[in-house]
Amino acid sequence: MSSHPSQADSIALARQLTNAVDKRLDILRRLDECGSISKAAQLSGVSYKAAWQAIETLENLAGSALVEKVVGGSKGGGTRLTESGRSVLQLAVRLARAREAVLREFAQSPDGAFAHIGMFGLQTSMRNMIPCRIESISYGAAMVRVALRIDGNNVLSANITRESAQLLDLKEGMSVLAMSKGTAAEVAANFPSEKSTHVLTGKLTRCNREDKGGEASVTLPNGVNVVGFCRPNHGLRPGDVVSVFLPPETVVIGLSH
Repeated sequence: MSSHPSQADSIALARQLTNAVDKRLDILRRLDECGSISKAAQLSGVSYKAAWQAIETLENLAGSALVEKVVGGSKGGGTRLTESGRSVLQLAVRLARAREAVLREFAQSPDGAFAHIGMFGLQTSMRNMIPCRIESISYGAAMVRVALRIDGNNVLSANITRESAQLLDLKEGMSVLAMSKGTAAEVAANFPSEKSTHVLTGKLTRCNREDKGGEASVTLPNGVNVVGFCRPNHGLRPGDVVSVFLPPETVVIGLSH
């Protein structure tokens, strides 16, 4: 059972990123319409905290303030967009139109040459970017546990905030990327039972010297490569079936465009 995305999956994945970004832009757009962050959050289906988080993220990306407080007036004050905020919305509309036109063109490709196009737009220092599907989402008081199905044998877990789950608009069945630093993944022959729910199984394809340990590469049953690190005196050889331990707090969920 392979979790490599089909061409249709990749186009869907790309559109999901657009939706994730648009969730933040939707908050900005509704704020422009109603002049209230709390009302904009309600209309966008997110919490007040998530709405502020979205605005702060957009401001960091834009490099300038996108909203400003308004004191007094007939409505008693509120919040409005700055000129930069309005420019961001105008640019977003133009980019969305261009992006959708390109995605439609790729979707019509008969040979599947662009089957993985959804992953090319994401630039990150993360060594591991693993295509998977959301199998389940469990909501806690403050955190959300997301189970990510990689293949028939391997499932990862990721812990994220409720606000992040809202802003990414995560749903069961969505195609996403599970990302982690190579240094967060530990490779060994096996792990204690208390770690077993966060372990991937694959075949060791590369590892550093046994006495010193170091970087190792593991190929999962579906062909995806995962990079991690072995401890000194690991006793492993290329071709061995090994385990990769990835704590859920180190796994990042990514949507690609």
